[in-house]
Amino acid sequence: QVQLVESGGGLVQPGGSLRLSCAASGFTLDVYAIGWFRQAPGKEREGVSCIRSSDGSTYYADSVKGRFTISRDNVKNTMYLQMNSLKPEDTAVYYCAAARWPPVLLGSPSEYDYWGQGTQVTVSS
Repeated sequence: QVQLVESGGGLVQPGGSLRLSCAASGFTLDVYAIGWFRQAPGKEREGVSCIRSSDGSTYYADSVKGRFTISRDNVKNTMYLQMNSLKPEDTAVYYCAAARWPPVLLGSPSEYDYWGQGTQVTVSS
């Protein structure tokens, strides 16, 4: 059974940092495209950062470039999103996801097949 479980969300002040984790079971992350997405109230789900395992390509949304870093631990079968210099506009529910086939549009949610349950990130003073 394929499962993704996120953790690490919470409340943080502007300028602070958080690290999200996503533990995978039922499949191995290193053969899939993996990614982090987020959805704020009243907005569509958007790609934040993704890796396409087939060629190592990465995607970062313009709004998070230089602040967020995606990584993967193949031994633990876990992916991470390190978020630094957080801003109030980063507030959203964050989801991890995996795609069975290499996505054409790496940051497009429609290209991903497996999803975690989401974890809330709130950036506020």
